[in-house]
Amino acid sequence: MQAQILNLLCDIRDERGVSYLFITQDLGVVRQIADEGVLMRGGEVVERGQADAVLDPAQHPYTRLLSTRPREGWKPGDAFT
Repeated sequence: MQAQILNLLCDIRDERGVSYLFITQDLGVVRQIADEGVLMRGGEVVERGQADAVLDPAQHPYTRLLSTRPREGWKPGDAFT
Protein backbone atom coordinates (compact mmCIF):
# COMPACT_ATOMS: atom_id res chain seq x y z
CA MET A 1 0.00 0.00 0.00
CA GLN A 2 2.81 2.42 0.87
CA ALA A 3 4.48 1.88 -2.51
CA GLN A 4 1.20 2.53 -4.34
CA ILE A 5 0.68 5.82 -2.49
CA LEU A 6 4.26 6.92 -3.13
CA ASN A 7 3.95 6.04 -6.82
CA LEU A 8 0.73 8.03 -7.03
CA LEU A 9 2.39 11.05 -5.39
CA CYS A 10 5.30 10.79 -7.85
CA ASP A 11 2.87 10.66 -10.77
CA ILE A 12 1.04 13.75 -9.49
CA ARG A 13 4.37 15.55 -9.00
CA ASP A 14 5.44 14.76 -12.55
CA GLU A 15 2.09 15.66 -14.12
CA ARG A 16 1.38 18.84 -12.16
CA GLY A 17 4.87 20.09 -11.35
CA VAL A 18 4.23 20.28 -7.61
CA SER A 19 6.74 19.81 -4.82
CA TYR A 20 6.38 17.87 -1.58
CA LEU A 21 8.04 18.13 1.78
CA PHE A 22 8.32 14.76 3.52
CA ILE A 23 9.52 14.27 7.04
CA THR A 24 10.42 10.64 7.57
CA GLN A 25 12.81 8.27 9.28
CA ASP A 26 12.38 5.74 6.48
CA LEU A 27 15.39 6.14 4.20
CA GLY A 28 13.76 3.72 1.76
CA VAL A 29 11.08 6.35 1.15
CA VAL A 30 13.75 8.99 0.69
CA ARG A 31 15.55 6.79 -1.85
CA GLN A 32 12.34 6.22 -3.80
CA ILE A 33 10.90 9.71 -4.04
CA ALA A 34 13.30 12.45 -3.01
CA ASP A 35 15.39 14.57 -5.33
CA GLU A 36 17.05 16.33 -2.40
CA GLY A 37 17.47 15.39 1.24
CA VAL A 38 18.37 16.95 4.54
CA LEU A 39 19.35 14.67 7.39
CA MET A 40 18.99 16.09 10.88
CA ARG A 41 20.08 14.81 14.26
CA GLY A 42 19.10 16.58 17.45
CA GLY A 43 17.81 19.57 15.49
CA GLU A 44 21.10 20.02 13.63
CA VAL A 45 21.61 19.42 9.91
CA VAL A 46 24.29 16.74 9.49
CA GLU A 47 23.97 16.11 5.72
CA ARG A 48 22.27 17.90 2.87
CA GLY A 49 22.21 17.59 -0.89
CA GLN A 50 20.95 15.46 -3.75
CA ALA A 51 19.31 12.38 -2.21
CA ASP A 52 21.59 9.93 -4.03
CA ALA A 53 24.70 11.82 -2.94
CA VAL A 54 23.54 11.99 0.69
CA LEU A 55 22.65 8.30 0.91
CA ASP A 56 25.08 6.54 -1.45
CA PRO A 57 27.53 6.41 0.15
CA ALA A 58 26.43 8.03 3.40
CA GLN A 59 29.12 10.39 4.68
CA HIS A 60 27.99 11.11 8.22
CA PRO A 61 28.06 8.28 10.81
CA TYR A 62 24.43 8.96 11.74
CA THR A 63 23.30 8.54 8.13
CA ARG A 64 25.23 5.26 7.90
CA LEU A 65 23.57 4.08 11.12
CA LEU A 66 20.07 4.90 9.83
CA SER A 67 20.84 3.18 6.53
CA THR A 68 21.51 -0.10 8.33
CA ARG A 69 18.52 0.01 10.67
CA PRO A 70 16.04 -2.88 10.17
CA ARG A 71 12.66 -1.97 8.76
CA GLU A 72 9.62 -1.75 11.03
CA GLY A 73 8.13 -5.18 11.66
CA TRP A 74 11.41 -7.02 11.02
CA LYS A 75 12.01 -10.07 13.22
CA PRO A 76 15.37 -11.83 13.74
CA GLY A 77 14.21 -14.94 11.85
CA ASP A 78 13.30 -12.79 8.81
CA ALA A 79 16.88 -12.12 7.69
CA PHE A 80 17.21 -11.59 3.94
CA THR A 81 13.53 -12.08 3.19
